[in-house]
Amino acid sequence: MEPRTLAALALALALALGFAVHHFWGGRPQVVQAPPVESASRSSPVPSPPSFPAPSSAPAPAAASGTASGAALGGGPLLVDVAGEVRRPGVHRLPAGARVADALRAAGGVRPGTDLHGLNRARPLADGEQIVVGEPPTAAAVPGPPAAGSAAGGGPAAGGPVSLNSATAEQLDTLPGIGPVMAQRIIDHRTERGGFSSVGELREVSGIGERRFAELKPLVGP
Repeated sequence: MEPRTLAALALALALALGFAVHHFWGGRPQVVQAPPVESASRSSPVPSPPSFPAPSSAPAPAAASGTASGAALGGGPLLVDVAGEVRRPGVHRLPAGARVADALRAAGGVRPGTDLHGLNRARPLADGEQIVVGEPPTAAAVPGPPAAGSAAGGGPAAGGPVSLNSATAEQLDTLPGIGPVMAQRIIDHRTERGGFSSVGELREVSGIGERRFAELKPLVGP
């Protein structure tokens, strides 16, 4: 054979051998590594808790209502004269909105054995009034505007007895033990009988017993 032919044949064999080696080397199995697994805390971050607005500094409802009630009652302190069967009689300073029971406590309490019948200890106090403990209250004990009809001459004079024949239901309601229902009974009795000829006829009104009549007798007139 000629040298050129041998060279060409050797080159072809070399190419075939190189192709076979490349094919064999590329077809062998290879080790594949899996990607690293991240922790749950890194892959999915925990959401932060929602933020809420800070509570406002508005005053509590109770404090607001207390302020409003104090303003409605004048807001200033009350000076009340407590006399009679108490341990420390005299003028006492009380907060606005105080009751008769508060005035009795400020005066040291009621003396033992004192009759408190007819004394409304839940009544709100007025500035400048006098509370007499142990005596029947009078119609002029609590200061206030004159009752309707008194300016025209139809009602009783200030500090005098309440007229059973001309007093209104509001004036009768100021008497001890007489509420709106009993005041209306007195007016109905006066209308049916044509008036009261004496204070004793008040005993004929339904609901007025001996004890209540004894309390009303010095406070009323025909």
